[in-house]
Amino acid sequence: MREGDQRVRLFLKAGDMATILFLHGWHSVPGGVKPSYLKAHGHTVINPALDYDDFTAALATAQAEFDRHQPEVVVGSSRGGAVAMNIDSGNAKLVLLCPAWKNWGTAKTVRPDTTILHSRADDVIPFADSEELAKNNGATLIEVGNDHRLADPEPLEMMLRECDKQGANT
Repeated sequence: MREGDQRVRLFLKAGDMATILFLHGWHSVPGGVKPSYLKAHGHTVINPALDYDDFTAALATAQAEFDRHQPEVVVGSSRGGAVAMNIDSGNAKLVLLCPAWKNWGTAKTVRPDTTILHSRADDVIPFADSEELAKNNGATLIEVGNDHRLADPEPLEMMLRECDKQGANT
């Protein structure tokens, strides 16, 4: 964790930590590096198994978990980003990691308070897709990482920082 991130975390009390719905990517599994990182830093993480073959079933699972837990933040990774964009997430902040919104679902818009993290070196989902999504919706696009997974220290810290911002605002 960078020095600035440590200072921010010192001001967060346990009650300030966010409940996060983490929606994994296609052929990924619950309990991976990213949701585990968020959990290890004090957030409550809901990380359901999403159907790989049936997008409608994945949406139903994600919506049911959102409705049950009412998280402050929804983090969607790759296909999970498309799922996040297609559920009714109310006022929850969206943090999208290399979102595959052009590959799955019908949603083409996000709220302006959405944060998108994406690596220009992503060889799975074009960086230009996130540039388009951010530009058309006033969302914040942060270029970070060296590949599609965003599982290295810098993108993990950036994801945590975006989730911490929401926890501090609840």
